Amino acid sequence: MPQQLCEFEEEAHAVDVRRTPMNTRDSNTLSRNSHFRNSKPVNTVFRGHSEGANAPDPSNCYRMLKLTWARAAAWLVRRHHLDERAPAGSMLAVASRLCGLHAQVMSSAELTAWARVEELDRGAVRRALWEDRTLVKSWAMRGTLHLLPASELPLWHAALGTSRRYLKPASWQKYFGLTIEDLDRLTEAVAAALDGRVMTREELGREVGRLTGSAAFAAKLVESTWGTMLRPAAFAGHLCFGPSLGQRVRFTRPDTWLAAAGHTPGPPADPQAATAAVTRRFLAVHGPATYQDLARWWSGGGVSTARQWIAALGEEAAAVELEGAPAWMLAAHAREVRELPPGRSVRLLPAFDQYVVAASCHAGRLLRGDFRGRVYRPQGWLSPVLLVNGRMEGTWRHEIKGSRVEVAIEPFVKAPVWVRRAAGQEAERLAAFLGGTLRLAWKS
Repeated sequence: MPQQLCEFEEEAHAVDVRRTPMNTRDSNTLSRNSHFRNSKPVNTVFRGHSEGANAPDPSNCYRMLKLTWARAAAWLVRRHHLDERAPAGSMLAVASRLCGLHAQVMSSAELTAWARVEELDRGAVRRALWEDRTLVKSWAMRGTLHLLPASELPLWHAALGTSRRYLKPASWQKYFGLTIEDLDRLTEAVAAALDGRVMTREELGREVGRLTGSAAFAAKLVESTWGTMLRPAAFAGHLCFGPSLGQRVRFTRPDTWLAAAGHTPGPPADPQAATAAVTRRFLAVHGPATYQDLARWWSGGGVSTARQWIAALGEEAAAVELEGAPAWMLAAHAREVRELPPGRSVRLLPAFDQYVVAASCHAGRLLRGDFRGRVYRPQGWLSPVLLVNGRMEGTWRHEIKGSRVEVAIEPFVKAPVWVRRAAGQEAERLAAFLGGTLRLAWKS
C-alpha cells in the first residue's frame, strides 16, 4: 500500500488493534469463572459525568462497583455468548449484539458466528448475505468491513454519517487531488450508478465517469483498490457489497438491494439518537470501557466525542473501578455483574475475532505471561486464540485436507485436563461445522 494512503488506510485491510477496547455479553446462560472469587467488595460508584474528565464526579455518587479483571473477563465472555452458545437460529441476534460481524476475512466472520451460535451450518452466513439479504456487507467502524443486520442499517448509516474521518479536505486534496465538493459529486454519482444494479469496480468507475462527465473521477475510483474513495458513499448508505463475480468484488446500493428481497429497513434515523444507540451497544458488549476505548473502536471523532456520547446516556451509564482504573458500563449491567457466579469456559476463537480485537488495550491483563506478540502479530494480523475463562491461553490453527480437518492447538502454558477436554470438544464441533473428520494435535 502506498505510504501516502496511511492516514486513510491504517485499518482498511488488516486491523491495527494495538489500542482497541475490551468487551462483554448479556444472556440468561453463562459459564462460571473460577478466578473472580477474588473480586473486591462494592464501594462507591458515580452516575452523571462531565465531558472533561475520564474520572466520575464524586459529588454525585452511589455505591461504586470494584471489579477484578477475572470478573470482568467472565462478564465479557457472558456478553459474547462464549460461555454457552446462543440458541440455534439466533445468528442475526448475535450479529446485532456484536455490532456486526468483523469481516476483513470472510471465513473468520463465519467462525465468529460459529463460536457463539448452536447448530450453525457452514452456509448460514453466506445465505444471509446473498440469498436472504438479512445481513449486509459494508465498511463500518474504523473503516473496516463488517456484516451488519439489514434491519439495522438506518441506525448504522446515521451514526457513521456523523464521522468526520473521511471528510478532511487537506487529506483528499493531498492524496487524491479532490476537493470536498468533488467528493460529494462522486458520492452522489455512485448512488445514482448503483440504483438497482450490481457492478464491479471497473463498471462502477465507467458509469461514474459517464454521469459526472469526468474521466478523472472514473480513473481515481478504479485505482482506489483499497476502497478509500467509496467509504463516504458506504457511510451515507449509498453503497454496500454485492456477491462477487469470481475474484472481482461487486457493489450495489443497499436500499434497492434489500427492496428486491422484500426488505424495508425503515426511514433514516436521527443522528443523535443513532450515536446514543451505538454507544449503548458498545458498552453492552465491550464494557467496562474507557472514553479512549470507545474513541478507538469508533475511530471517528476522538476522545472528546466519546465523552459526549457516554455523557448523553445519562444515568444509563455507570462508572466502575477496574482494578484501580475508572471505566464505564451500562448501569443495569453494573448491578447484574455483582451477582455473576464463577464458572468455566473454553472456546476456539478465529483470527480477527471481535473479542480479541477489542481486548487489545488490555491484552496484558488477559494473557498469562509475555505472549502478546503471539496473538497480536505484525501488520495488524490477529491469531486464532484458545480462550479459557476469558483469558487468551494459547493459539491454534486449522487446515482442511480432503475429508480431514486438522487442528493444532498450542497453549502458552500447560493446559489442565479439563481445558484439553473442552478444547477437544470444540475442535470436534469445528470439524463437524466444516464437514470433515477431526485430527487434533497439541503443540508444546
